[in-house]
Amino acid sequence: MIPLGPLNHVGIATPSIPAAVEMYRTLLGATVIRAPFDLPAQGVRVCFIDTPNSQIELLEPLGENSPIARFLAKNPAGGQHHVCFEVPDVTAAKAELEGKGATILGEPRIGAHGTLVIFVHPKDMGGVLVELMETPRGH
Repeated sequence: MIPLGPLNHVGIATPSIPAAVEMYRTLLGATVIRAPFDLPAQGVRVCFIDTPNSQIELLEPLGENSPIARFLAKNPAGGQHHVCFEVPDVTAAKAELEGKGATILGEPRIGAHGTLVIFVHPKDMGGVLVELMETPRGH
């Protein structure tokens, strides 16, 4: 059985990363805010906010075909998009989950942390989109 690792981040869809950063800074006192960057293969602009034990991943769409654009069409103010847990081996996790009947959305791909990720369909995870990412080297 693939061991479930730590919560790496909570993904939050937002129509504006600068506005979301300001909200987390002003209301919750966020101080460690990473520089936003584009992830064209995923159709998103990403910004990480560090917390003492995890991160918040702000996701802004990079165009109308972005999965985040579709999410924002249904939730214009934004909101929780997914939760991400670390696993030691994404490929093994995918095979195991599929063997148990879970639906994996697409093939493993490189995520915002530079490691392989997969997404498990919300219908198989109690209504929550779950990202599994391979634990980054050196962690």
